[in-house]
Amino acid sequence: MRIAVAGGTGTVGRYVVQAARRRGHEVVLLTRSNGVDVLQGKGIDKAIAGADAVVDVLNATTLSTKKAVDFFESASRRLLSAEMRAGTPHHVALSIVGIDNIDTSYYAGKLAQERLVAAADVPHTIARTGQFHEFAEQIVAQTTMGAFTLVPKTLTRPVAAEEVGEHLITVAENEPAGRATDLLGPRDECLADMVRRMYAHDGTRRRVVELRFPGAYGRGLGSGELRGGASKTIARTTFDEWLRTAHHAK
Repeated sequence: MRIAVAGGTGTVGRYVVQAARRRGHEVVLLTRSNGVDVLQGKGIDKAIAGADAVVDVLNATTLSTKKAVDFFESASRRLLSAEMRAGTPHHVALSIVGIDNIDTSYYAGKLAQERLVAAADVPHTIARTGQFHEFAEQIVAQTTMGAFTLVPKTLTRPVAAEEVGEHLITVAENEPAGRATDLLGPRDECLADMVRRMYAHDGTRRRVVELRFPGAYGRGLGSGELRGGASKTIARTTFDEWLRTAHHAK
């Protein structure tokens, strides 16, 4: 198969690319370095010509509802329009489990993306997964102040980004399904506990303070809905196992 990957150098994208190549697929990276600017709509048509699937794992780090919606809508519109012209047979979009009632902040962008993909005439599959184990690394980079790390109260069922990459290629290899079975990690987790265990593993002496974020976003994080529902596939790697792999950067 010829698989085009938007966001192929990111946290999940690099594992999507690795999984695709490991399985013998031809990979096309939709990146600026390859002459493709998805947000500007430049170079997409040429890059996806002949592609059997386009996997969209583009991402923006923001808690602004407007910025998140603008980003995911713009990227999705550009990709889907190009795929319509090219006759692309399968669009695969990565999303997050349990966000249906959290239509605000970053999750509002993902829901807007889902709505656009579902309404388009391009055959598609929306693949929802749990938050990544890597989220613990990302949150400490954003919320650490000196000897303290502030962590939003978040109940989740995290999964390794590597397994998400494998999952997305499996989805791409199959026929468009509209919605794939959710992929969740093997254990329910609390984000603050994950960060504490990560610090203990890394030998980092820093106090972790758990806070409940205000508003609908904070309620959603702490509600347990991000742990997903009954229809799911369970990934293999626990957070503690992941800490002991080369995928975790101290």
